[in-house]
Amino acid sequence: MPWSETVEMSRVKFIAERESGLYDMTELCEKHGISRKTGHKWAGRFDREGVEGLQERSRAPRHSPRQTSLEVRERLLDLRRKHPSWGPRKLLAWLEKHEPGQVWPQASTVGGLLKRAGLVGACRRRAARVRPVVAPTEASGPNEVWTSDFKGEFRTGDGRLCYPLTVVDGFSRFVLVIEGLPSVAGAGAWPVFERAFCEYGLPRVIRTDNGNPFASSSALAGLSRLSVRWLKLGIALERIQPGHPEQNGRHERMHRTLKAETARPPAANARDQQELFDRFRQEYNEQRPHEALGQRPPSELYQPSLRPYPGRLPQPEYPGHYEVRSVARGGEIKWRGKFLFLSEALAGERVGLEEYEDGLWAVYFGALHLGRFDEREGKIHG
Repeated sequence: MPWSETVEMSRVKFIAERESGLYDMTELCEKHGISRKTGHKWAGRFDREGVEGLQERSRAPRHSPRQTSLEVRERLLDLRRKHPSWGPRKLLAWLEKHEPGQVWPQASTVGGLLKRAGLVGACRRRAARVRPVVAPTEASGPNEVWTSDFKGEFRTGDGRLCYPLTVVDGFSRFVLVIEGLPSVAGAGAWPVFERAFCEYGLPRVIRTDNGNPFASSSALAGLSRLSVRWLKLGIALERIQPGHPEQNGRHERMHRTLKAETARPPAANARDQQELFDRFRQEYNEQRPHEALGQRPPSELYQPSLRPYPGRLPQPEYPGHYEVRSVARGGEIKWRGKFLFLSEALAGERVGLEEYEDGLWAVYFGALHLGRFDEREGKIHG
């Protein structure tokens, strides 16, 4: 028996048992496995229309005021065939200019029409121009790659935590920074990097792990406020794979030496501990022979960068055909009256969007590809 006939017979039985007066509405609905709302609906239909009211009804609207006429559909399809690269908005813009007076459908409706007609190909994912990578770059000279990390925390003699932030030139092994900080917060790390940039200039790449404050696992492209500042200075981001400290092997070996010579035992307080770090850095750079450097100290190979620190962070620039949006305090941009969340790390910054296929946009911060924005879904995919 067809499903619709079975359903209608069940409804007839429901009404018959209701008319018998043996059950109240709650008991009757429980017996038939329906809600009270549905029970009252069928009872009302029967009271108004009799048995015919129990028949299954079409859910389709009787009239669609937005239904596209055959003439309009054919005009859109013809124009698309002449211009295969034009998307719905370009088609509509041309038609509205050259054929005024006609009522044209929305871009989303045109997109569906093109898809049903087989005139829309599969979406292509645009390759990223620059992204944080995991394959370590081999430095060919000073300041090609700086590596940075926090050496595991420990307590000084007064019980306070110390988090040593270290920065090393990957080519010469020259230790640029050892700074004992009270936490790993980016607000404390940025002044340390800024002093290093002022003294030594800017590197081409900074390699780190994926932890705070260098990266954020919950943000697009893993951006943190600290890494956003690096990008604005034209420094490329490079991150090792999670759980693979050997990709920063030289840095890790320096850390072992640092810990053995400055934290066993630790100093009495933060000031004394920093003095130990400073003495270690001077000896490590200027006196300690390094086998990998032909038994020379790092200071004989290191030279400051030719890229000076500009003193203020420049704003990223975008090509003229990009759509440029400012990121609000909460990390959102406004797009056609709606808010799209990007990342709180980008608050106050400008991002660029480049349309590479109709309704699909590549999202950039400077040269860094953040993700793909699909207008149809209203979502950004990292």
